Amino acid sequence: MSKQSRFVCQECGAVLSKWMGQCDICKAWNSVVEEVNDGLASTKKDVPDDFFVTLEPKDDSAECLASSRHNSGIAELDRVLGGGFVDGSVILIGGSPGIGKSTLLMQILANSVGLDKRVYISAEESVGQVSMRAKRLGITNESIQIASTSDIHQIISAINKFKGNGIVVVDSVQTVGSELIQSPPGSISQVRFCTQELVNFAKRNNVIVIIVSHITKDGAIAGPKTLEHMVDTVLYFEGDRSYDYRILRVEKNRYGSTDEIGVFSMTESGLKEVLNPSSAFLSDRENSVSGVAVFSGIEGTRPILSEVQALVSNTSVAMPRRSAVGFDSNRLAMLVAVLSNRCKMNFSNKDVYVNIAGGLKVSEPSVDLAIAAAIISSAYRTALPAGSVFFGEVSLSGEVRQSHLAFSRIKEAQKLGFTKIFCSYKTEDYEKTKTLQMHKIKSIRDLQTFCLSIKQAEV
Repeated sequence: MSKQSRFVCQECGAVLSKWMGQCDICKAWNSVVEEVNDGLASTKKDVPDDFFVTLEPKDDSAECLASSRHNSGIAELDRVLGGGFVDGSVILIGGSPGIGKSTLLMQILANSVGLDKRVYISAEESVGQVSMRAKRLGITNESIQIASTSDIHQIISAINKFKGNGIVVVDSVQTVGSELIQSPPGSISQVRFCTQELVNFAKRNNVIVIIVSHITKDGAIAGPKTLEHMVDTVLYFEGDRSYDYRILRVEKNRYGSTDEIGVFSMTESGLKEVLNPSSAFLSDRENSVSGVAVFSGIEGTRPILSEVQALVSNTSVAMPRRSAVGFDSNRLAMLVAVLSNRCKMNFSNKDVYVNIAGGLKVSEPSVDLAIAAAIISSAYRTALPAGSVFFGEVSLSGEVRQSHLAFSRIKEAQKLGFTKIFCSYKTEDYEKTKTLQMHKIKSIRDLQTFCLSIKQAEV
């Protein structure tokens, strides 16, 4: 068969009929590259006798479910994955440079339970550099094999003898390439081809494969969007370098929930699990400062308390700023508009800043009430009562709507010593205790009235 060539945009993956200086689809300049395929195509394939497998009878026993997974030895990671690694699964993990991806993967290889073969293949570092990291982490597991290569065919040939009960880490897919693709490593075609080769190997040999990927400046996985569709699980390892905490989030998971998170702390000896994130994120808070509120949130099935900080300051510019860190800026603008319209608070000459302390990112709507309380507290220059926790969604009408898993939120707050719960009026009554006070709020105006009464009492 003669050589086949096509022109592919390396930005959006569009296939063009001829070379162009600018892609017609995404309008990117100098992104169109010619790709030549020398492979031979065949429409006939031999089918093995065991091509079809009979579906086994249903078995919901705990022993059966546990035997289908491998414990990673890291409880926070097992929580995110839904119980551990599944044989033949392909996991894609992305994160900013230096955030700790390689450290996490080396600890996974060292701590995983029940795996005979553990391979770390680095296309970015030499074997000596990887060995130095392992020594720094105190890892002396002799079953871990390390290699350094950027040729996908060499990688597949080296690990193709593995048949089940093994784990392979490839770091990273953007630096691995194939000579069959006439484009540089990291291009859309190379990333797609190399990932497909690794996926085929994992499914064929029933081996766990973890692929490391770079992320773009927008925080998304670099490469074609089909990359996330090809794998079974997509994990994001994120965090602020100003803090020691790292968050492991799951974006896609064919074998578990996509709502769980894992919390780690970066230390000199590697990543340590944070078993009680609420106490960690609230360790430096001050009760007597205005503009500070505590939010009781839910990440998957885990309640986590975090600190919400707000600052309202005067400005002389025509367009006041609405800035948020760890929270959606568009939703912040909406909350400011609700406070202006429903509570008659004037923000036309004031900047509003909101920050979620500890480097957390909160996306659930139940944080609205905590942010509104922090903004009102900052605007009136009065501190909220000590031991207060807020959760509830604020609608455009100013109504405070009910939040799911309210019982877990209140129980977590009570466990950490909080005594005042501010929530929606529709929240079911919690068990009565002498120390716990429930403040059920119907409208955002009720919260404003409460803060005004505190200010007047101070005067």
